[in-house]
Amino acid sequence: MPVSPGLLPGAVIALSAEAVDRLLSAGEGDAALLYLCLLRADGGDRNSARKALGWTEERVFLAWKTLERLGMVDKDAPPAPREKLENDEPPQYTAGDIARELEDGDSPFPLLVEEAQKSLGKVLSTADLKMLYTIYDHLALPPEVILMLIYHCVRQTEEKYGPGRRPRMAQIKREAYLWSRAGADTAEAADAYLKRKEVLLERENRLLPLLGIHGRAAVEGERKYLTAWVDWGFEDEAIALAFERTVLRKGGLNWAYMNSILKNWHAAGLHTVAQVEAGDGLKGKGPVRTQNAPSPAPSKAGEADLRAREDMERMRAFMERELSKEGGKV
Repeated sequence: MPVSPGLLPGAVIALSAEAVDRLLSAGEGDAALLYLCLLRADGGDRNSARKALGWTEERVFLAWKTLERLGMVDKDAPPAPREKLENDEPPQYTAGDIARELEDGDSPFPLLVEEAQKSLGKVLSTADLKMLYTIYDHLALPPEVILMLIYHCVRQTEEKYGPGRRPRMAQIKREAYLWSRAGADTAEAADAYLKRKEVLLERENRLLPLLGIHGRAAVEGERKYLTAWVDWGFEDEAIALAFERTVLRKGGLNWAYMNSILKNWHAAGLHTVAQVEAGDGLKGKGPVRTQNAPSPAPSKAGEADLRAREDMERMRAFMERELSKEGGKV
């Protein structure tokens, strides 16, 4: 005779048989755990679920995409904004506040300032220190994440303006708010966030020429559309087909109109040229020609890898100095 498992006391969370069947058919435990977490929170969002589960941003993103594919979460629902957004007013830190933190022997902030000054090649002004302290205290990003942020901004500035150029602290602060909003508040989450940005940039470099845009990067509004299309799972050729139909209808690139085409295809589960043609009876059209699109500029992967290794060594030295005060080991 089968034995029923013991049930813990407390509220009961109902899970329909259909939901159970879908999760079992997918065979992905992370998706099931995420769905249970969302049910436990009576809805919720990716950011709150990531915190509750203790997962990296990349892990929760992949599980969420599985639930989207199964039709168990809203495909178009973005993650809810985090608590501290760029329009939040941080405390009005004074020079005395900064001085007290720098004199605190138990605070990692002095070492953080030292590493920031080395990376930026200058002594930080009082205004710079206040912005760095805003990232450290108001956004509450850990020191190792702030160092990753600074190294990332330095690399971006050098790639854009040339070797030796350094970002301003105001630029680093703006980027810090983006990281905080995206949930990149641990070393693991920040690493996943940077990897995702790299993937999106590679796709952007391939997609812009297909849309007739050459010699420049996407502006912020364009990048939001491109990111959505990549997240929806479209192949390059399907996006090119949507562009072709937009041009035929509008006489040129119209981002909103093209987005409406792709949104309709996404809702119908059509993400490749073959699926679209099978769905609308255009099998005779043939594949979209993309062979004339220029290749993206060669990357400076070797130089970037070298800088990344140097950055990691400096971060390791930073953590070793910090942990040595407590007798820890890296």
